[in-house]
Amino acid sequence: MSMRPPFLIRWMLGQKETMGGSSQLPTQDYEALQQRCLRVGGLFEDPSFPATLRSIGRGPLLKKLPPGLQWKRPWELHSNPQFYAPEAKRLDLCQGLVGDCWLLAALQALTLHQDILRRVVPLNQSFTEKYAGIFQFWFWRFGKWVPVVIDDRLPVNEAGQLVFVSSTSKNLFWGALLEKAYAKLSGSYEDLQRGQVSDALLDFTGGVIVTIKLAEAPQNLWDVLTQATYSRTLIGCQTHTGNERVLENGLVDGHAYTLIGTRKVTCKHGPEYLVKLRNPWGHVEWKGDWSDSSRTWELLCPKEKIVLLRKDDDGEFWMTLRDFKVHFRLLVICKLTPGLLSQEVGQKWSYTMQEGRWEKGTTAGGPRRSPQDTFWKNPQFLLSVWRPQEGRMFLMPCSVLVSLLQKPRHRHRNQKPHLAIGFYLFRMNKLHDDQRRLPREFFLVNEPLSLPEAFVTEKEVSRELWLEPGTYLIVPCTAETRQESEFVLRVFSRKHIFYEIGSNSSVVFPKEIVDLTEGQDESFTKLFEQYPEINAAQLQEILNHMTWSNLGHAKPLFSRDACQGILALLDLNESGTLCIQEFRDLWKQLMLYQDVFHKQDTNRSGCLNWTQLRAATRDAGIVLGDNICQLMLIRYGGPNFQVDFVSFVLLMLRVVKMEDVFQNLTQDGKGIYLRKTEWQMMTLYS
Repeated sequence: MSMRPPFLIRWMLGQKETMGGSSQLPTQDYEALQQRCLRVGGLFEDPSFPATLRSIGRGPLLKKLPPGLQWKRPWELHSNPQFYAPEAKRLDLCQGLVGDCWLLAALQALTLHQDILRRVVPLNQSFTEKYAGIFQFWFWRFGKWVPVVIDDRLPVNEAGQLVFVSSTSKNLFWGALLEKAYAKLSGSYEDLQRGQVSDALLDFTGGVIVTIKLAEAPQNLWDVLTQATYSRTLIGCQTHTGNERVLENGLVDGHAYTLIGTRKVTCKHGPEYLVKLRNPWGHVEWKGDWSDSSRTWELLCPKEKIVLLRKDDDGEFWMTLRDFKVHFRLLVICKLTPGLLSQEVGQKWSYTMQEGRWEKGTTAGGPRRSPQDTFWKNPQFLLSVWRPQEGRMFLMPCSVLVSLLQKPRHRHRNQKPHLAIGFYLFRMNKLHDDQRRLPREFFLVNEPLSLPEAFVTEKEVSRELWLEPGTYLIVPCTAETRQESEFVLRVFSRKHIFYEIGSNSSVVFPKEIVDLTEGQDESFTKLFEQYPEINAAQLQEILNHMTWSNLGHAKPLFSRDACQGILALLDLNESGTLCIQEFRDLWKQLMLYQDVFHKQDTNRSGCLNWTQLRAATRDAGIVLGDNICQLMLIRYGGPNFQVDFVSFVLLMLRVVKMEDVFQNLTQDGKGIYLRKTEWQMMTLYS
């Protein structure tokens, strides 16, 4: 394969903070960089993550490197390099010199779900079509899907073998390139040396992490595992603390594995509960009962033995649930967020995210310890919960999942470790002015309904709560006062309103709407009787009376037709109106769309062209192909092929709705079969 000599392209399209604190990644336009390389016939070299020891790190990892380290592109290493091969064995990656088994264990779990893998790894990339030495991957970072651009120069030894992650199929390079992208996101390859499998699972999916200490495992652990393996979850686990030393039993201490299956088998002496694990090294397996060479397999009938037993040194093995609980320390289950990739047909979940910050002297109040403490200074969030059925005041517990994420405090993830974090939950029984935080006195007389059993130094702390309909207060905090960091607080339920007390909104509502969006039980009940639903005319009046602070002089004008279109997209019970919860969801979407529209409308014209529209949809979490984006511009743009804010809102609401419809109808993530009534319904959104 002959290639022209590469040259360096330093096209850095500005800097933006993507991870909080001092953590920054350069904003690089993948399509623009690729097109420029193709136009001039060169290969991309990434100046923000160069092919030097600086990208590998500055610590102990350097001592592990082989002499004569070189950086080479895949086409220099193999005569027929391929980015990804669908027909290849799905678990084909092997760990290299970096101690990132936690990353590989999460990645192995990711490969079990091809539709999720495609979200992180765009599989249309190759070393032939539009090849320019540049690749892109996507990671979920605190509420946003963040693109990471890299060149394809990889570190190899003198024999041309990859030093870090490799594939058992020597011509496949997606795993090595993904590891490089994740190293860039984390600061360097060195920063992948230590980590938790939960961190990588979160960055690959945006799901919610549930961590179970196996020494304290619940009695129904088998039921939990069975349900998890048969639903859309990713599962990892870790052995007891150590230095990745191979033990006599074949396990590796201080090591992460992927749990890839469960099986209840019938032996001569009764049932046995087995779990199937994979070592990300691609070899080194368990040697105890039910290992590849164990005699316990003779306890099964020949047919079942043939189905389960594979005598290959591929890192995959079976063991009993009993042995699993003894030899492993943590079980990590990643639940996919309901609105993201869930296949639960007919299950409608609300998902709300709020960002916050602990700052010295203002909001870093620390834990609740004594009446004289500063706990009340922590950020405070009101949560109002309803039953999903029509009888909203029917008092039965509702499932609510709360997730607290802390953002990294340094560009290099290992230089400032995670803080110990947790959150408290209080029941609100009286009305409160949500423009001010609750004072110290509230916490002197009210005990928390839920509190941290222990503050943990993890990226995410989550808890599933069963709450009666009503209003609650969530207070996230650190284990010590005066500790600074940024955080993200997520709430999942069937129906809720969630917002920060005292936060400043960029929208000024008419007085009636301000009252309706307070979310307090007594005032909500009273005002809901006066304003039970919002029709198209009322919605038009509300939207046209808003003060859109980020749109400047280009104040949007919502037509009656536009408001009827919004109703058709958001009206869940097909009543032709919006309830307050539906309006609250719309309002939060409008805030997001206002921000991304303002960001991309750089010339303040009040409209977006094709390039700006493509960037705005991506900032809002939606990736549209170039052809689709062009069609949307024709459909929703004016005569000059530009989209104003109202048309942008309608476009985004329709795209989000159609993605939800597709995920509900598809069975394999690849396509759908429509009945006539479903097709007729979909035409309403086209």
